[in-house]
Amino acid sequence: MRFFAFALALILLNSTARGAEIYVDNVRGDDRNRGNSLEYSEGVSGPIASLTKALRIARKGDRIIVTNTGVPYRESITLQGGNNSGWASTPLTIEGNGAVLDGRAPVPVDGWKHVQGDVYCFAPTYKTYQQLYLDDRPAVRAVVDAMEQLDTLKPLEWCLTNGMIFFRTEKDRGPGSYRLTFSARRTGITLYEVRNVKILNLTVQGFQLDGINVHSNCYDIELVGITSRGNGRSGVSVGGASRATITGSLLGDNGTVQLRGEGFSKTTVIDSTLLENTAPATFREDAKITIDGQVVSDAPAAETAQAADRLPQPNAPASPLRR
Repeated sequence: MRFFAFALALILLNSTARGAEIYVDNVRGDDRNRGNSLEYSEGVSGPIASLTKALRIARKGDRIIVTNTGVPYRESITLQGGNNSGWASTPLTIEGNGAVLDGRAPVPVDGWKHVQGDVYCFAPTYKTYQQLYLDDRPAVRAVVDAMEQLDTLKPLEWCLTNGMIFFRTEKDRGPGSYRLTFSARRTGITLYEVRNVKILNLTVQGFQLDGINVHSNCYDIELVGITSRGNGRSGVSVGGASRATITGSLLGDNGTVQLRGEGFSKTTVIDSTLLENTAPATFREDAKITIDGQVVSDAPAAETAQAADRLPQPNAPASPLRR
């Protein structure tokens, strides 16, 4: 009898540890559904529409399967606590299937104000760490420290000065004739006090702060096949006492640094590319970052401070992420 009870407990434990599959489709899904099936004909069992809803109903060790519809998922998501965690053998998983999580919004045409010549300005919701996109690619950013230097902007360049975005158009064109978007959401994915989480094959772009922020007390976090690009501050930020591994990923076109570490965090980077096209590859404050077995060494204090706020140079070479 004892053996039977023990065997039954093991079966129940393994069944629970496997978790459920939750299907997300932002085109044909519905957040009133349960997400048990990818088939739209399954009624309330069909896919849900948002990652936010998926994480709200997720339980420990579940697998969230994102449909790549070709339409970006325009939301910010947070993973927090036990229900958004997993086990060592069965992590809570977000399978992105190449989908895009996008933090941008169009600049309203009537939001632009004429400043001088071909220079116009726009007041974004968030006044720091911004990004301006032109035709779905990060526009070239210039270093302009004061209003008196706005005439140094070249056509199609922009800068962030005094909390305002300044953009210079081509001759005889207004800003409304371009497809311009800005960072309207703060962070793409925030992880807080979670364990055993795996995020796969997802592009995160256009957020005001970080594409992915492993905020605090997060352990056994795996980011695999991630592209985090064109975010205002960093592609990935790892803080507190968190532990994260980044594998087979690409970070580039981010505003101040590609990979950021702070606190007592430890980040291991394996077989990944950190482009230094717009900002330094790494910035660390007390944290430990290891890239392909090599520990990132300390930089002199002055250099480190400058690296944290460094902006791309006006004539920086084109990035593979901008093709």
